Amino acid sequence: MLESNKFNYIIDLDAEKKQIKNKYRALLNAWHPKEATKERDRKLIVKAFKVSLEAHSGMRRRSGEPYIFHPLEVALICVNEIGLGTKSIISALLHDVVEDTDFTIEDIRSLFGDKIAQIIDGLTKIKEIFGNQPVESMQAENFKRLLLTLSDDVRVILIKLADRLHNMRTLDSMPKEKQLKIASETTFLYAPLAHRLGLHAIKSELEDLALRYTDPNAFQSVMTNLLDTKDERAKFIRSFVRPIKAELDRQGIIYQITEREKSIASIWNKMKNKGIPFQEVFDIFAVRIIVETPIETEKSVCLNVYSIVTDFYLPNRQRFRDWISTPKANGYESLHTTVMSKSGKWVEVQIRTKRMNEIAEKGYAAHWKYKADVKRVESGLDVWLEKVRELLQGSEIDALDFMSEFKLNLFSKEIMVFTPKGDVKTLPLGATALDFAYNIHSEVGNKCIAAKVNHKVVPLDYVLKQGDQVEILTSGNSHLNEEWFAYLKTARAKSSLKTALKEMKKKEIDKGRLQLSLIFAKLKIENTKENRLKLSTYLNCNSKVNFYYMLAKGEIEERIIRDCFEISEGFNWKKYVPFWRPKTDTSKNLKNIIQAELKKNPDNLLLDKNIKNIKFNVAQCCNPIPGDDVIGINLPGKPIQIHRTNCETAISLMSTFGNQIIKAKWNEGEKVGFLAGIKISANDSFGLISTIVAVITKEYNINIRTFHLRSSGGTAEGTVTLYVSDNNTLKKLIKNISAIVGVNSAIRIDEIKEYH
Repeated sequence: MLESNKFNYIIDLDAEKKQIKNKYRALLNAWHPKEATKERDRKLIVKAFKVSLEAHSGMRRRSGEPYIFHPLEVALICVNEIGLGTKSIISALLHDVVEDTDFTIEDIRSLFGDKIAQIIDGLTKIKEIFGNQPVESMQAENFKRLLLTLSDDVRVILIKLADRLHNMRTLDSMPKEKQLKIASETTFLYAPLAHRLGLHAIKSELEDLALRYTDPNAFQSVMTNLLDTKDERAKFIRSFVRPIKAELDRQGIIYQITEREKSIASIWNKMKNKGIPFQEVFDIFAVRIIVETPIETEKSVCLNVYSIVTDFYLPNRQRFRDWISTPKANGYESLHTTVMSKSGKWVEVQIRTKRMNEIAEKGYAAHWKYKADVKRVESGLDVWLEKVRELLQGSEIDALDFMSEFKLNLFSKEIMVFTPKGDVKTLPLGATALDFAYNIHSEVGNKCIAAKVNHKVVPLDYVLKQGDQVEILTSGNSHLNEEWFAYLKTARAKSSLKTALKEMKKKEIDKGRLQLSLIFAKLKIENTKENRLKLSTYLNCNSKVNFYYMLAKGEIEERIIRDCFEISEGFNWKKYVPFWRPKTDTSKNLKNIIQAELKKNPDNLLLDKNIKNIKFNVAQCCNPIPGDDVIGINLPGKPIQIHRTNCETAISLMSTFGNQIIKAKWNEGEKVGFLAGIKISANDSFGLISTIVAVITKEYNINIRTFHLRSSGGTAEGTVTLYVSDNNTLKKLIKNISAIVGVNSAIRIDEIKEYH
């Protein structure tokens, strides 16, 4: 029977049964079990497939496809692209069963055992477990819950990454705001997580797919350029590798040479960060030489191949990287060099073994596979996972803080510093002397008064540099201070400080209670729970410990309590004159107003000056203008922030507050001037400025706000800020400025505050 849905998917039940069978067979063919448990494990996989098929029977994805396609594809990614085994396949097949059907974790435990149940539990999102308790960010709560399982089994994260990858590959069928929420989460959290676990191929694909939705124009532009230059690159590479191949063959080295194309997102980020066009990105591709050799000769063979390459092409000494002697934190090993080709182009060459390449592509799973054979591989990933477990020990922290700390501490670059005895300590880039103190021990941090870096006394907020030698100076007494939080970078240090401050404040609670009793008695206020709550609410103090600590320290004065309970110091006229307050209509809050506007215009919140009762701000971080794809972020207590969908700040916010996204678009009828900026690079020549100004003011009749131009050594670089009505006008203007003789590039500036 054929039937179609709104996504133009044609439902053909016979064809779907055949597809399900084909995907299932492909999964079994890709699976490589241990011979000893092959038959037993095969029966478990068959059982998991049947349970998943039955549980998801009749369910369809938003695209119209049978839901069972999704768990099958996730299981295939686990096997083919990550290299996981039997338990991971079973867990992937069942990963949505508890969340979306009537099956429970106990059902899974009775059918498949404790380990599978534990993995499935880690993959199951929080639903309504909070009851009526408000949750600031369900995304953060779910991410925290997911990461908590990392202490027990890293396969939870690996399966979640496979799940996210398939969801990103099939994101077309989702509504726009859902696409932006999922793509933002992916950029902000899941792609960096894949990178940290060494899954380079998955990390690159996740970033590319996310860019496709957050900035479709950039994605399409880079992809078109890559396709247009594909034949030219292939011809260049054939010529470049010809002499290398001949010498490798002569020496009898077993090898494979491939081209590694830089990901679309990486190319775009380089273009954006350096302000250069596609043609000026020199490392769009790299030549990768993969050799086969026993583990004990890996380093010598790779160095020999490096010698062969540099016999033919001159290397750039500043761009040699030896990640074989010292692997990256995610276990990555390779030699990288950049050489000058005969045609005058720089080419990056990567040299590695087959084992190293598998670790580079499949990350943690491959790392674990080779761990017994190569002890040095154990370094980076195991140290990182230990740091994850350390951070998770402070799991009582707020979910938003947890996610922020995870991003800050576990995805950042690292530095190595030394103790006075020469022991090495690894800290995130930007860590301070106070972070170092807490890294040694919480008591050392609590009693720290200063530090010596390279034998010179420095303050506690001194930012450490690679190779610094650090000595902490302490006193017998604790010198804790709330201001220290601003000095700290690491989660461990912040957690230790928070605990110490809490303990210090607890000691003052009894003193604070006594102080409150005395003031209440003096003012003839009954010391009841309701009155204490009224005062703490008035002070916006949501912690009992902080409330009594402030009282103990004299920070809550008698006059403040008088104001709270409306007690005058003299004649209390309020007892006799009714105190009138206007009644507020709670039904007309911002949420209801927005919903009313969306009912009028269900596709989007229309942004124009005629919107009543809704405050919105145009974000300065990306300066959206009419014609840009925009999104609204509705954070509690703040005006709606309008961002471009490709804005990094918006991506960060959407990854955490996905439920606060509001669809928005500009009213194309509005003709208001919006501030925009253009960065110009040109050859310095007579009349350059007047020519640019003429194009802007005469051809487009646009008002210029500022124009800054600096010239040096025959070149000129400048920025112009101006008022435009929409994105199309700005694009045409940039195109015309780029066409001026002597102008090398003209690009739009996102962040223009500094140019005002």
